[in-house]
Amino acid sequence: QVPLLESGGGSVQAGGSLRLSCAASGYRDSYNCMGWFRQAPGKEREGVAAIFLSTGMTNYDDSVAGRFTISQDDAKNTLYLQMDSLKPEDTAMYYCSVDYLPRGRCSGRSLIIGSRGQGTQVTVST
Repeated sequence: QVPLLESGGGSVQAGGSLRLSCAASGYRDSYNCMGWFRQAPGKEREGVAAIFLSTGMTNYDDSVAGRFTISQDDAKNTLYLQMDSLKPEDTAMYYCSVDYLPRGRCSGRSLIIGSRGQGTQVTVST
């Protein structure tokens, strides 16, 4: 398990923005894909976004494409998720996750079964 610490969640009104951060501690050689998935109460886990670390190639779920931006800071071993134009349906616990995957399989969906953090809550009100 790679220690991951998420932060940046909170409560915002629809149309607002939040930026999530995920700091990874160690075991850098054990993963090459980093990203986010989320889970709303009573719903299944849903992939959000991912980045293949060596190339910077990104992947987004259709529900967030064009509104969310994933990025990395290699020097800080930190992952970010900039969330703009938030909608009430974005309300969920957001988890950072890492795994070692083929480049073509690096996605938020694939990371649902990866090594994850404790999560950070995002609540979007109307």
